[in-house]
Amino acid sequence: MWASMKTSRTLGWILLVAALGGAGYYGWQRHQGAEAAKKTAEQKSARPQAVRVSTVPVEKTDFPVFLTGLGTVQGFNTVQVRTRVDGQIDKIAFTEGQLVKEGDLLVEIDPRPFQAALDQAKAKRAQDEANLNNANLDLQRTTKLGEFATRQQQDTQRATVAQLTAQIAADDAAIANAQTQLSYTQVKAPISGVAGLRQVDIGNIVNASSQTGIVSIAQIEPIAVIFTAPEEQLPYINEAQKTAPLKVIAFTTDGRKQLAEGKLMVVNNQVDTSSGTIRLKAVFDNKDHVLWPGQSVSTRLLVRTLKDATVVPDDAVQHSTSGLYSYTVSQDNKAELRKVKVGVSLDGRTVVEEGLTPGQQVITGGQFKVQPGSVVTTAVASSEPAPAKVRQE
Repeated sequence: MWASMKTSRTLGWILLVAALGGAGYYGWQRHQGAEAAKKTAEQKSARPQAVRVSTVPVEKTDFPVFLTGLGTVQGFNTVQVRTRVDGQIDKIAFTEGQLVKEGDLLVEIDPRPFQAALDQAKAKRAQDEANLNNANLDLQRTTKLGEFATRQQQDTQRATVAQLTAQIAADDAAIANAQTQLSYTQVKAPISGVAGLRQVDIGNIVNASSQTGIVSIAQIEPIAVIFTAPEEQLPYINEAQKTAPLKVIAFTTDGRKQLAEGKLMVVNNQVDTSSGTIRLKAVFDNKDHVLWPGQSVSTRLLVRTLKDATVVPDDAVQHSTSGLYSYTVSQDNKAELRKVKVGVSLDGRTVVEEGLTPGQQVITGGQFKVQPGSVVTTAVASSEPAPAKVRQE
């Protein structure tokens, strides 16, 4: 019995030692796993995280240089139609806003007084012609009398014939004047264009001396746009204009919609000293009538084209206290800061004069997370730049 109890106690101690050993081994394994996980986390935290950015390649292309400004559309010719005779309006032959052609009837004034004056002038000429015929017959009779007629009688008769001949010439002039006055009773369009709001009605009395017109007509085919440019650009404009008329593009005032393309026709003969600008006049065919007199438009004047310019999106150029810069991506996907010097900008694109070369990948999005040397992961940005406001050179 005693031997049996001793054996049981020995087995208990053995089991206890085994349990303690297993627990120690399990704790050691957990400690080693925690140390490995901690080491892995430290390694991961020490490894730099890649910054996601958008990039585009730097382009080499021809870049148009435009001067932008605001202009006002004007009729190529504008006429205030007035009457040239006095009288009452019997007929209005146009409608407001109508496209009229040169020579179209606009207004008809009561012609009866002028027709009567013409008839009177014609009757006077017929009377003087009869007197002239009679005087010629008297002159012939006097001449045939020979020595039986005095020299004085012959001279008097010749003078009478000459006087009546001159009177008929005066009658012809009076008839022409009366016909002209009669023609003025039909007021016709002096130019082709758009008729404005009429300022008279049927039955109104109009006077040639009145400053109030009948209607205004504005020629819209072609049409003109008056705009200004800075005086420092005048040498470039004049130099380019010698080769060929410069192209002018008209946009809506917000710059979003192109309306028409035309040509620069006139550079004003004097600079406005108060504003330091020069007035310019461009002409547009305007066959579709998108331009209208009095309309405000945004203008772009193509001064020159930069050949093989280095061009990037506006978003690639960043500002700092030390100047302008851009981030490029190296072959090992690291960001490199480059100081840049820029020129003109148009429609979301900027000409880079120094600092970048064509073919480099330049960062256009995500720069706020980028530092020089940062590892980046790239996504190619859209090649279509967003519309941007045009800056003058």
